[in-house]
Amino acid sequence: MENIDWNAWIDKGGELIMSYAPMLLLAILVLVIGMRIIKLVQKAVRKACERSEMEEALKSFITSLTGWILKILLFIAVADMVGIETTSFVAIIGATGLAIGLALQGTLANFAGGVLIMIFKPFKVGSLVESQGVLGVVKEIQIFNTVLLTPENKTAIMPNGAVMNNHLINYTEEGMIRVDLTIGVAYDADIKETKEMMMNVMLADERVLRDPAPTCAVSELADSSVNFAVRPWCHPDHYWDVYFNTLENCKLVLDNANISIPFPQVDVHIIKN
Repeated sequence: MENIDWNAWIDKGGELIMSYAPMLLLAILVLVIGMRIIKLVQKAVRKACERSEMEEALKSFITSLTGWILKILLFIAVADMVGIETTSFVAIIGATGLAIGLALQGTLANFAGGVLIMIFKPFKVGSLVESQGVLGVVKEIQIFNTVLLTPENKTAIMPNGAVMNNHLINYTEEGMIRVDLTIGVAYDADIKETKEMMMNVMLADERVLRDPAPTCAVSELADSSVNFAVRPWCHPDHYWDVYFNTLENCKLVLDNANISIPFPQVDVHIIKN
């Protein structure tokens, strides 16, 4: 068995330590200082997001994403300082990111839609909106989905990508909404009297706005009725209450005045040979 020259090994180890110790210490120092700087940058980003009044979920995401990106760049820089080849490492990260992006196209589209919703705010929690044929009050805005509560008390989960890329109606944005009703009366009814009664119905409801004022006007001379366009305005939260109340009370006042609401009729003439 050969004798091991321990002195030679010790000398080589000392040379390696003397060669790499300064570089390693510098890399550790850069890593420690870099981590502290990243924390400061995250705090600054968080404060900037708070000043812009973003949604809480978006604030947390942007702050976290900023931290992760800076940490990856820092670790690559530190690895390069200690002599680790980083070119292949960067290529692996890029290829992994591309593969993940292709596999999660729909999810990323929903994520991007969620970010756009939180930045541009086409609606907010509590807004009455219609999207993808679904009408409801916005209950929650998440990163990937928007949760609506429909008038039937059903929970509808809408993908944010579809919400932002398709037709969207926000009924709450202007702070008021018009209720559109069509009520038909018989041809022998007095138009002025009928109009006055239906106007009184709308004005008697405290939920109906005075500005803009409600309107009632003849909209059509139909086959079997004179149709009135009854148009009260209200706050979006009162839409259905005003809708049902106006419709019911108009029927009651017309009945009390013996003004009939006709149904479709067909006259049949029998010709005898």
